[in-house]
Amino acid sequence: MSDDNSQEVSSTEWGFITMTGQEEDLIYRMYRLVGDRWDLIAGRIPGSNADEIERFWIMKHSQVFAEKINQVKNSE
Repeated sequence: MSDDNSQEVSSTEWGFITMTGQEEDLIYRMYRLVGDRWDLIAGRIPGSNADEIERFWIMKHSQVFAEKINQVKNSE
């Protein structure tokens, strides 16, 4: 069975997603409460959708992860 929606998209192909500080805070708080239920989180942020919130989360955490790796490498 072939499903076009199952295709993975590289984060390098995603446009940058900006959120206000208040929206970011809400995403983090909601994530702690409901986990990766992006549809529930997006429902709390007007004009957003689940895919956008998930991409924001992935991009934000990938950047943090990359910075931590660089710090470890530079301290060696």
